[in-house]
Amino acid sequence: MILRFFRGSLALFALASLATAGTAFAQQGPLKIGIVFSFSGGDNVEQGKEFDAAIAAYQKEHGDSAGGRKIVLIKRDDTGIAPEIARRLTQEEIVQEKVDLLVGTSYTPNAIAMSQVSTQAKVPFFIVNAATSGIMAKAPYTARFGFTQAQITDAFGRWAAKTQGNTAYALFQDYGPGIDAGTTFEKAFTAAGGTVLGEARIPVDNKDFTAYVQRAKDAKPKVLYAFINATGGGIEFLRAIKASGLESAGTKVLVNGALVNEAILPAEGDAALGIISTSDYTSMHDSALNHQFVRDFKAAYGGDQNPSFIAVAAYDAIAAAYKVIDAQHGTIDPDKTMDIVKSMKFESPRGPIAIDPATRDIILNAYFMRAERRKGVLGNYEFQTTPMVKDPFE
Repeated sequence: MILRFFRGSLALFALASLATAGTAFAQQGPLKIGIVFSFSGGDNVEQGKEFDAAIAAYQKEHGDSAGGRKIVLIKRDDTGIAPEIARRLTQEEIVQEKVDLLVGTSYTPNAIAMSQVSTQAKVPFFIVNAATSGIMAKAPYTARFGFTQAQITDAFGRWAAKTQGNTAYALFQDYGPGIDAGTTFEKAFTAAGGTVLGEARIPVDNKDFTAYVQRAKDAKPKVLYAFINATGGGIEFLRAIKASGLESAGTKVLVNGALVNEAILPAEGDAALGIISTSDYTSMHDSALNHQFVRDFKAAYGGDQNPSFIAVAAYDAIAAAYKVIDAQHGTIDPDKTMDIVKSMKFESPRGPIAIDPATRDIILNAYFMRAERRKGVLGNYEFQTTPMVKDPFE
């Protein structure tokens, strides 16, 4: 009788303990992911729509919970290149909204500002798109899920010198990612035996490229390398190239992938045909995971727009957030989170990715692509891959 009572008491105690633990867990409420991104101002509207559609695609596939807790996204608009706004919004999200993790942004100055706040508050921050090398050296709670320009350009420059011609001219925008891309191409091209005939650095807000293209044409290079960012005037640049007759004079035009990315490629149309670029992603990438991502992205976007490198990085940043939450069973300890991130490897719609434990920078495939129409579809189609590349400057 006493034994039966004792066993019954244990059972009741166990049930009570589980109920208490369950109640305590439920009382924790949702986990909050703070998003600071550019949703307004010119071309930022398109980037913002892509970001939203990518997150919606991921949550359609994986739900709105991780580690047994609901995920709440708290969005703020940094309006473009505005580091002080990004800093203030990040502080507000941490102090007022008490977010557990941060995801953003679209521009390097904003990412630096956010990472400084992240470091002070010890809140993990996953970068979506900020392509300058070295920006995380003093930001131990930051990891990059986009890419760096140096990372995807180094092999491109070497390949160009060996296969496209032995002289080059470089045109690039005069800010962090543009300088990284242009100087990396020049160094790699030279290291592979080529000669750089000259360069021109273009103000970021400039969209009249006629004089710059003419300067390149006058140098008579075998190769022209150009870096123009995703919002910097790809349409105008390609029109200037076609009008100049540079290609018919025998110069091969090579560009960074953002110049012909999926957000603007339909508007560039035939002017983009034959342009060779390098990037970490094309929506034409042939994998089952990417095909699913493209379908879900389009459904969320509400049209036939293909996702760009910005969209896939947003998708992967949210995927990483879910993974660290799952691994910690619904909690986010800042130091444990970064330890998990440093060993992170998973399959992305762009191919395999990993995080370098020494730098917290991404390791990924660099793709060489050509803009073509296949079965009536204008896209950037891969023709060569440099696998699992690290940033050469880190």
